[in-house]
Amino acid sequence: MTPAQLRAFCLGFNAAVEEFPFTPETSVFKVLGKVFALSALDAEPLKVNLKCEPELAVRQREEHEAIVPGWHMNKRHWNTVTVGGLPDALVRELVEDSYDLVVAGLPKAERLRLDRP
Repeated sequence: MTPAQLRAFCLGFNAAVEEFPFTPETSVFKVLGKVFALSALDAEPLKVNLKCEPELAVRQREEHEAIVPGWHMNKRHWNTVTVGGLPDALVRELVEDSYDLVVAGLPKAERLRLDRP
């Protein structure tokens, strides 16, 4: 997956936006003001921080060398994923899981507006 593909995939979710609150190099992808992905898209290797359920996060780290505790994040809830170290389909699944986890924490009215109960 290329940086452009990662950006396009993240922005393809309902109400997803890209912001740069930390540095001009760090893309922060949000849904209704809540972060679901962070990446320095021009970095080599390409990495992305993704939210994850704590038990699943530990299991993913054990199963994949390309998944480690979230860099500069709450390591219980975030993983850092080296994109090139995993199949594209798995990266897309992890990004979608992160988005869905963030959406699940939104108030019901906002979730229903996003058509993601």
